[in-house]
Amino acid sequence: MTSAAESETTDACAPAGHDVRASAATQTAQTETHRQHPLRLYFTVWILLFVLSACSYAVDYFNLHGYLRWTLIVLFMLLKASAIVAVFMHMAWERLALVCAILTPPLAVLVFMAAMAFEGGYTNFSRLVFFAQGP
Repeated sequence: MTSAAESETTDACAPAGHDVRASAATQTAQTETHRQHPLRLYFTVWILLFVLSACSYAVDYFNLHGYLRWTLIVLFMLLKASAIVAVFMHMAWERLALVCAILTPPLAVLVFMAAMAFEGGYTNFSRLVFFAQGP
């Protein structure tokens, strides 16, 4: 705890209209916001992206077909995109409100696309059933 005399000398040394405690808090906040992430993290994610890309190419190399092929390709694509967003776009260190505000709209679009694909399949099925019948 500082005494009144120490507080007066600290404030007396500062320029007029300058709060020493506020500038110390500002300086601490600036050093916290300019914190660098270790390069090892970026290299690890880069290697992970390389491995996931190799797995994606392996799907074509092993000549997989059908739903397995598309499931694996989409899975590897989503894993790569999430790694890029989390680390290189610094989403892993953001507040939850910002993460939700940025990630919710694309997730809603994916849900709507899935619903429309399901409805399109149903529409195609019903047209085949009802219009393909002979007289």
